[in-house]
Amino acid sequence: MDHHLEELRAKIDALDSKIIEALNERANAAREIGELKMSAQAPIYVPEREKNVFDKLIARNQGPLNNKAVISIYREIISAIRALEKPTSVAFLGPRDTFSHMAALRIFGLAAEYLPLPSFLDVFTEVERKRIDYGVVPVESSMGGSVSDTLDKFISSNLKIVNEVLLHITQNLLSNAPLQEIHRVYSKDNAILQCRNWLRANLPGAELIETSSTAEAARRAAVEPGTAAIASRLAAQTYNLELLAERIEDAPHNYTRFVVVGHQMVKRTGDDKTSILVWVKDKPGALYNMLLPFSRRNINLTRIESRPSQQKAWEYVFFIDFLGHVEEEVVQDVLTEVGDHARNLKVLGSFPRAELQE
Repeated sequence: MDHHLEELRAKIDALDSKIIEALNERANAAREIGELKMSAQAPIYVPEREKNVFDKLIARNQGPLNNKAVISIYREIISAIRALEKPTSVAFLGPRDTFSHMAALRIFGLAAEYLPLPSFLDVFTEVERKRIDYGVVPVESSMGGSVSDTLDKFISSNLKIVNEVLLHITQNLLSNAPLQEIHRVYSKDNAILQCRNWLRANLPGAELIETSSTAEAARRAAVEPGTAAIASRLAAQTYNLELLAERIEDAPHNYTRFVVVGHQMVKRTGDDKTSILVWVKDKPGALYNMLLPFSRRNINLTRIESRPSQQKAWEYVFFIDFLGHVEEEVVQDVLTEVGDHARNLKVLGSFPRAELQE
């Protein structure tokens, strides 16, 4: 057994040598690409290229690693190599260790430079003024609907949506005390509401205290005896807390959609989504005429919602998401026809369509 174990370890050591050599060769090639991008003033972060890389990896993967594991590994490889080209700065709604932070990490990896900010307005402003490369903001939840602050900011902003991610929102009970000794639970108000049935069944006598964020709840639980927090796995790692119970939320299918905002228009991948804003004309049948071109060309609308235009009383703007890319001829035809029936039309961006991930 010992001899066979040593043979396997030697094989792994040899493979590690090949892997590190290949990674550095990849890094050198990517650095040359980065220099070409810099000279052409092209963006370092290219979502369409990353999707292409991930799709090829999935097609080639024959296990035993599953596709999720392969993507996770390569996301960090790409993040580290991209940092050699140029460190990518990313703003998100703070504080750290929240779901917005997790969404940003899911997209940009550990090697990016992250800046938590106190409001959606701050995220948009820092990216608009090019003090930060990209921003990550939530736009809708499968349980709570749209995030109005984000949608309203798109009305006045010139930023583009360059990518999206669907994050499975799971809540966990974190503490360094055993369950029977917990007499106080901290968390954000909506997280407590999402877990009320579990709390009633498992901690019926515990005091429930609202905090400004799930990360703040974890910080308090780390220093106060007999307390717990409802927060993310990321917060557990940051504050050295034990995961007493995982996925304690009452609704198991709670997802939040986050988008990346930046300045570039993303090229098509073949599996894309487009977001637009439409100001409809104030006349009978305006909404019907706006939607009819999508139906005629069999383009799938994935979301439509109205918000006050902020420009005129009782005037509304429609946020529409649909499958397809603005580079496609059929999409261009639809947008031209929609524009004929609208007072104004604004393309927020075309970007790779996100897939549900656990």
